[in-house]
Amino acid sequence: MLDKMRNIGIMAHIDAGKTTTTERILFYTKKIHRIGEIDDGEATMDWMTQEQERGITIQSAATTTWWRDHQINIIDTPGHVDFTAEVERSLRVLDGAIAVLCAVGSVQPQTETVWRQAEQYHVPLICFVNKMDRVGADYFAVLEDVHKKFSVDCVALQIPIGQASDFEGVIDLISMKEIRWDVDDDGITFNETPIAEQRLAEAESWREKLLDAVSAESDEITELILEGAEVPVNLIHKEIRLAVLNHRFMPFLCGAARRNQGVQPLIDAIVDYLPAPHEVPPAKALHTKKETDVLIPCEAEGTPLGLVFKIQHEREAGSLCYVRMYSGKIKSGDQIYNIAKKKRERVNRILRMHSNKTEQMDSIEAGDIAVIIGLKFAQTGDTLGSEGMPLLLEDMHFPEPVISVSIEPRTLSERDKLKETLQVLSREDPTFTSREDVETGQLIISGMGELHLEVLVARMIQDFKVNAKVGNPQVTYRESVTTETEHTQVFSKNIAGKETEAGVTLKVAPLPRGSGNKYSSEVKKGIIPQEIFEAVERAVTNSFGSGIQYGYPCVDIGVTLTRLDYNEQTSTPFAFEAAASMGFDEACKNGSPELLEPVMKVIILSPKEFVGEAMGQITQRGGIISSMDSKPSIESVNAEAPMSKMFGFSTALRSVTQGRASFVMSFSHYEVKKGGLGSF
Repeated sequence: MLDKMRNIGIMAHIDAGKTTTTERILFYTKKIHRIGEIDDGEATMDWMTQEQERGITIQSAATTTWWRDHQINIIDTPGHVDFTAEVERSLRVLDGAIAVLCAVGSVQPQTETVWRQAEQYHVPLICFVNKMDRVGADYFAVLEDVHKKFSVDCVALQIPIGQASDFEGVIDLISMKEIRWDVDDDGITFNETPIAEQRLAEAESWREKLLDAVSAESDEITELILEGAEVPVNLIHKEIRLAVLNHRFMPFLCGAARRNQGVQPLIDAIVDYLPAPHEVPPAKALHTKKETDVLIPCEAEGTPLGLVFKIQHEREAGSLCYVRMYSGKIKSGDQIYNIAKKKRERVNRILRMHSNKTEQMDSIEAGDIAVIIGLKFAQTGDTLGSEGMPLLLEDMHFPEPVISVSIEPRTLSERDKLKETLQVLSREDPTFTSREDVETGQLIISGMGELHLEVLVARMIQDFKVNAKVGNPQVTYRESVTTETEHTQVFSKNIAGKETEAGVTLKVAPLPRGSGNKYSSEVKKGIIPQEIFEAVERAVTNSFGSGIQYGYPCVDIGVTLTRLDYNEQTSTPFAFEAAASMGFDEACKNGSPELLEPVMKVIILSPKEFVGEAMGQITQRGGIISSMDSKPSIESVNAEAPMSKMFGFSTALRSVTQGRASFVMSFSHYEVKKGGLGSF
C-alpha cells in the first residue's frame, strides 16, 4: 500500500496561485463538488476567518484525496514570509512538493525562501508554471530564471499553446499531443489532438531536449534514440521519476488554474514522478540512551514512531496534533510515549483531516499523516514512540521573533484567560512567544512581523473571545559584550543560622555574530560534586535570557568557568547558583556591553516607473540598497534596513507607488544600535 501513497506540499510566493491550484486538484479528484474561489472567501483550504478576510493562506491545511487508486495527502502552505514556520514544519514531513511559479512574476522572493527550505530537507520537486493566461506571461523566461537562480537543469514536459490572452492549452512533449480544456464543464473534460503543423517544429525541438535529459542516465533510451526507434512512454515516465527522486533535473508543467487549464496532468505528475514514503531516504533519529544516530525504515511492522509537526487548537476537541508516522502503527485507544517530554499519553481518537472537516480512523500507519486527539503534553517537534525504543526524530529549527507588542486585558478578570490563550497559541506556533515584563508587569508578545502579530491578535479576540487591547509595535533588541573580561564573585550569607558561601571566577568574551551563546568549564571535577557544576551552568544559561543593561536577551557571548572556591562545610549548590548569576551580570557590565537591533532583508517589487520613489522610501529609513534585478515588467530592489525604522513602511510604499509596489521583509542579522535606546 505504501507505493500507492504520496505526501506532498504545494508551496510558492504569495499570490502565485497555490490555494487556487489546490482547489482544482480537490475538484478534479472529486474531493469537493464545487470550486471555491479565494476572492469570494470560499477556498476550501483557507477555512480560518482571517484567511477568508485577507485572501491569504496563514495556516498550512491538510487534506487527503485519491487519484488513479493512489492516496494523496496534500498540505497547502502559506506564501507570506511572516508564516515561514508553517512552511518549514510542513516540508519537514513531506516526501515531495509542487513549486507553483507565476508565469509573469517568475522566481519571486518567497519562492527563493521555500526553495531553499525544500533543498535543506531534500524534498524532490516538480514545477507548475501558473497564470499562463495573464498579460506578460512567459513560460520559457520562467525556466531560464529558475535555471539561473537555483543552478538546476530545467526540463519542460509541456510547452504552452500561446501565452497571455492567446493561451489555449498545452502540448504534451511525452505523448506529443495538444491538450485543450472544455470551458463549459469547468475543465473536467479535455481533448487531445495531434500537434498542428505550425507548432510541430517547436514541439519536436523541445521533445529532443527532454529525451536528451532522460537519456543522460539511461543506456536503454540512448540505444533506442541511436537506432531511431520510438521511445516508449512508460520508459520516459520511469526515467523522469528517477531524475526527480535523485534531484538530477527539474520537470516543468504549465497551465492557468483559475481558468481550469492544466491541472489534471499535474495530478498525474504527482502520482508518476513524486516519491512514495518508502522511496525517500530513511528518517534519521537519535537513540537517547545510546547517544547514537539510527536510520528509521518506513515499515508498518516496525516500532511505532511519529513526529508531531503541527498543533492546532479546536474549541471542542482541544489540541489537534498533526502527526506524520515514520514507522509502525498507532491505534485509537493506544497508550504512547512522548519521548521528548518523557511522558505517557493516551490516543483518544485518530482523524483524517480535510481542511477543517474530519473523518474518523481506527489507526495511522507508517508513511501516513493524520491528527491525534487526546495528547496533553505534545508540542510541535515532539516524537511519539515507545519507552523501549527511545528514538528522537531530528528537531525542527525556527527563526527568532523580531517584533513585539504589549497586550493587556481590558479587565483584571480577563488576565488568566489571556494567559491561557497565549499558551495555546505559542504551542501552535513556535515563532510566537510571550513573556511578562519584570519592570512594567506588561504581557509582551513577539512574532515574525506586523502581519503575523496582527493575525494572532485578531484570533485572540475573534476565536478565543479575549477582550484585550494592544500597544504599539516594539523591536525585540538583543544585548552582547564587546571586550573580554574576567570577574570573581563571592557569595557569603547567613541563612537560617548557617554560614553559606561560594566563589566563582567567570571569563566573558564576545563571539562572532550569529554564533549564539556558549558555556564551558575549565575547572577539573576532582572532589567538587557534580551538582555544583550544574548549579553554575544553570545560573549562567538562565542569565543569558535576562540581559545586561536593558533586560533584552543576550546573544553571541562565550562564558567560561575558570575557578571555583569550594568549601565542603559551607558551600551549597544554591550559593554557587547565586554567585554565578551575580558574577555573570558584573562580568558583562565590565565587558563594554552593546545593544543590538534586528536588521531586515527587504525585497521591493515595483513597476519600472515607480522604482525611484520606492528606493527613496527605503533610503529615508536608513536602508542600504545592495542590488537590483530587472524583469520584463517589474524591478526587484534588494536592500537591508533596521527593523525599528520599518513600521508603517507598507502604507508609505503604497502611497508613493499608487498601490502598485509590494515588498517582502525577513530577518537578516543583528547589528549594533547606534546611540542606545535613547535614539528613538
